[in-house]
Amino acid sequence: MLEGRLTNRVALISGVARGQGRSHAVRLASEGAHIIGFDLPGASPHTGYPMATKEDLAETVRMVEAAGGRIVAGAADVRDASAVQAVVDRGIEVLGPVHVVVANAGIISPGKPFWKISEEQWNDVIDVNLTGVWRTVKSAIPSMLAAGKGGSIILVASAAAQRGPMGIADYISAKSGLLGMMRTMARELARHDIRVNSILPGNVNTDLIHNDAMYRQFRPELENPTIDDVEPLFRRTMLLRRPWAEVEDISNAVAFLASDEARNITSVELPVDLGGILK
Repeated sequence: MLEGRLTNRVALISGVARGQGRSHAVRLASEGAHIIGFDLPGASPHTGYPMATKEDLAETVRMVEAAGGRIVAGAADVRDASAVQAVVDRGIEVLGPVHVVVANAGIISPGKPFWKISEEQWNDVIDVNLTGVWRTVKSAIPSMLAAGKGGSIILVASAAAQRGPMGIADYISAKSGLLGMMRTMARELARHDIRVNSILPGNVNTDLIHNDAMYRQFRPELENPTIDDVEPLFRRTMLLRRPWAEVEDISNAVAFLASDEARNITSVELPVDLGGILK
């Protein structure tokens, strides 16, 4: 394999079993990185769409290895600090200290005005999407500081945090919180040459938007809306004339921010949203 921008660096990625997380893992592996990855196979009562499976996680391992990377992957819930730390510690023992963190794991529970969101759902979404990011980054920092080689931390937020769409107040609150957390992390880690940035995806072609609950939110007048029913509405929310980005588009931004090409960039909110923030 030709030497890439991230050769022999170790990247910790949460939510790695499928979708954006899998894409990020494969892309960084193709750039020469080795991967520590975790996800939680199983169901969530609040998402309205199927969660990743053990088979999904195994497929990510296969794809990373096919791309030339080594990977240590395990099942861990971002709501469980000890489980996350166990996977990270095992990965560091096998692969070496972390240089890149991609805090990607997240869930969404669409379709309710804020006053109808249950305490349980609110706490679940905040714990995964905001506190879980803090836990993920925190688990890697001692390794990064001990290595003394700087690094890059990338928080996956959302362009929706800039727009405030209806029906997902819990999700928007968590993703907005990430942007404040990013700025404080960037200040606290700058003297260690560790950069902290966020990516703000818009619509991305994954199960997060392609599910019955999301389709019904876009087309509530239809009993069983399909992708063909919602595609024009997704397209209409974008400035560029496409309904959604592909996972590879987000991974391109991740690879850039992880690399030395972005060595002077920190505390940046980078939208990859087809101009949706401007609509």
